[in-house]
Amino acid sequence: MRRSAIPAAALLLVTLAATPAAAVDTVNSKKLRDAVTVGGILSHQRALQRIANTNGGTRASGTPGFAASAAYVKNTLRASGYRVREQQFTFPFFQELAPATLAQLTPTPTTYETGTFNFSGSGDVTGAVVPTNDVLIPPPPTPGSTSGCEASDFPPAPAGPAIALVQRGTCTFQIKVTNAVAAGYDAVIIFNEGQPGRTDLFTGDLGAVFTVPVVGLNFADASALYAAAQAGPVTARVTTSTVTENRQTSNVLADTPGGDPEKVVVVGAHLDSVLEGPGINDNGSGTATLLEIAEQLKALKVKPRQQVRFAFWGAEEAGLLGSEHYVATLTDAQLGRIYANLNFDMLGSPNHVRFVYDGDGSAAGASGPPGSAAIEGIFTSYFAGQNLASEPTAFDGRSDYGPFIAVGIPAGGLFSGAEGIKTPEQAQVYGGTAGEPYDACYHQACDTINNLSTNALFELGDAAAHAVYTLAVTRTGIFPDGSLRSAQQSGPTFLYKGSHLIR
Repeated sequence: MRRSAIPAAALLLVTLAATPAAAVDTVNSKKLRDAVTVGGILSHQRALQRIANTNGGTRASGTPGFAASAAYVKNTLRASGYRVREQQFTFPFFQELAPATLAQLTPTPTTYETGTFNFSGSGDVTGAVVPTNDVLIPPPPTPGSTSGCEASDFPPAPAGPAIALVQRGTCTFQIKVTNAVAAGYDAVIIFNEGQPGRTDLFTGDLGAVFTVPVVGLNFADASALYAAAQAGPVTARVTTSTVTENRQTSNVLADTPGGDPEKVVVVGAHLDSVLEGPGINDNGSGTATLLEIAEQLKALKVKPRQQVRFAFWGAEEAGLLGSEHYVATLTDAQLGRIYANLNFDMLGSPNHVRFVYDGDGSAAGASGPPGSAAIEGIFTSYFAGQNLASEPTAFDGRSDYGPFIAVGIPAGGLFSGAEGIKTPEQAQVYGGTAGEPYDACYHQACDTINNLSTNALFELGDAAAHAVYTLAVTRTGIFPDGSLRSAQQSGPTFLYKGSHLIR
C-alpha cells in the first residue's frame, strides 16, 4: 500500500481541542487498554519475523511465508476461543524477475528509461511502433485523453510483431491493454499524459494477467517517439521478465462467540507483505495489534453488544484483493448486517505521526459513508483525552477499508505513515526527523522487527483497542437514533487500489 497524508500546509494540525462530533456514547476502555501491551504486540511480530526468516524473507500472498502466517493467526485465535474460518480465493500473482528494457532501433537508435506494469506478460518483442489514432500531443490542459479506451482507437496491427503506443488517460490500463491485444499487438507502451504532475515515467496495475509485455514511458520521450512514428516507420524492442499466474491465498476471519450477529463490526488488517521483504511494520504491526486485542478481549471475558469479526486480509499488496473478495462475496443480507469497518494498516512506523482517517472529509474533501465521521471522532476524542495530538489523513480508499466504503459501510482507522516525508510542523508536534520518510523501509527488505517505534505501537495500539471496545459495546451506535447503518449502498471510485495505480 502507498498512502498519502494530507500536506501539512493544507491544514492545521489537529490538536487537543479539535474533534469531530460523534454520536457514540462514552465507554471506559481502560481495562482493555491496560491489558493490550507493547510486549504482547511484539511477541506476535517476532513470530511473523521468524516465519519470514524461514521462508525466503517474505510473507507475500501466494508464497509459503503467507501460508505460515495465516496458520499462525488461525492457531492463535482458536487457542483464545474464537470461531475461525479461512476464506480461500484465487488471485493474479505477479513478480518481476528482471528490469524491463525499451529501445528504439530505427531510424534513430535510442535507449529509454522504462518500467514494467504489474501483471505484464514476459517477453522480448521487436516490431513496428504504432500509436493509437487519438493520441493528444500537446496534451489537453486537464487529464482527459481517451487513447486506447475504445477498440477503434487502434489501427490494424501491421504484419509481423507490432508495439502499440498508448497515452495515459481516462480509462483503466486494463481496458487499454485488452483493446491493444484484441487489435493484434504483441507489446504495449503506456506513456504519461503530459499535464503538470503527469510527465514522469510511471507504471501501474493492469488488474488482470496478460501475456504481452507492457511497459511505461515518460511524456517527453513518448512525444519524440510519437513524432518519429508520424514521420515514418519506427522499430523498437521491448523486453520484460515476469512471473504472472493465478495462485491461491486466503483471508482469515474470526468471530466473537457473543454479540449481536445482526450488528457486526469488521476489524481488519492485511496479513501479507510485499515480495521484497518480511513486512513487519507493513503490515505485521496491524496484524500483531489485532491479535493482541483479540486475545485480551477474551482474557477479560468482555461481552460485546455487537459481534466483532477480526479479519486478516490476503493479497492487499496485490491491490486490496482479499478485502475486495470478502465484500464481493457477501449477500445483500450479510452486507446489511455489517455495522462498521475498522482498518489498521501500519501502526509502528519509526518516524511516525498519529494519522486518523478523515471520515467527515473536513480536511481532505473525500469523506467516508455516513457514520464514518463518528468513527473518526472516536479516535480523535480518545487522543485528545490522552493529551496527544493527531491529524487527518486522506480517506482515499488506498487500504482495505476501500471496498467497504465503496458499498456504503461506515469505516475508519489509524495509520502511522509510509513513504511520505515528515514535515517540520509534524516533527515539532510528534517528534522524529523532518525531511525523512515516516518509514524509510516501506516495501523493502529492511522492514524487519528492527523497523518499529514502540511509542507508535503503544499510542496507536491503545487507540485501536479503545475503538474496537467502543464499537463492540456501544449502546447508541454511530447514528443518532442507534440504527444499524446508513442506507447508502455505493461509494466513490478510486484512482488507486492500495498502492497500485490503475488509470
